[in-house]
Amino acid sequence: MTDFDDFDLIRREGLATLARDMAEHGAERDAPVRTIFGLLGDRWSMLILLLLDIAPFRHAELRRLLDRMSAEGKISQRVLTLKLRQLERNGMVARSVSDDVPPRVGYALTPLGRGLLGEAKHLLVWVQSGRERIEQARASFDAAED
Repeated sequence: MTDFDDFDLIRREGLATLARDMAEHGAERDAPVRTIFGLLGDRWSMLILLLLDIAPFRHAELRRLLDRMSAEGKISQRVLTLKLRQLERNGMVARSVSDDVPPRVGYALTPLGRGLLGEAKHLLVWVQSGRERIEQARASFDAAED
């Protein structure tokens, strides 16, 4: 067996392992593994989770805080509602409605949401600690593109 044969065997085994893992944990579009990573990578969900980690908030309060804290600009009421529904559907956020007239709608992290946020914070620390290297890699790439 040559070195190339070993490499091909390693590559085939790696691909087979990845395919089994994807089949076991979900490769379909709505699989939790894809949905949750998608939420963490979108424009608003991570910031919503970080805000709800501080305290529960009402919809209007969340919107004002997001507008103030986001580099993305203002969030529309519709987009905020959609993001909160996605987080609620996936068990990360709990929605509560008061008996007041008009009713007050509030949002809080669930235990599942707290767990996800704890893991996501580890990723944030990793990104923050590697920021300089990431920026250097970007600069090198961009310079090579010019």
